[in-house]
Amino acid sequence: MSAFSPTPHQPHYNQVWRWKMDPRALLADIHALEEEILAFERKYGVRSETFYAAYASGEEPEDDRWVLDFGEWASVYRTWLARQAQYRNEMQRRQPNAPSLAGLIQVVP
Repeated sequence: MSAFSPTPHQPHYNQVWRWKMDPRALLADIHALEEEILAFERKYGVRSETFYAAYASGEEPEDDRWVLDFGEWASVYRTWLARQAQYRNEMQRRQPNAPSLAGLIQVVP
């Protein structure tokens, strides 16, 4: 394997230059991002969708100490949205005719 070849669980670029990850890696990434999102939501007392709508419209933090957190929170939330879309697209690709668990369940020992 060359230095540029991904391992089975690492993302890699496909022909259209988008990150492609297997469903298990996508799910792990989604869960990790959700943990970060929950930490921000608990700290600031607002759901991420509410925060992001205000942030994306240009609203500035009330306290200058929050600026770095808000930038990171927005980045994590955007990445979470992208991973959710990637996961949905991958499931639709694997299940073109109807939702089914056939061939998807892989129990981790």
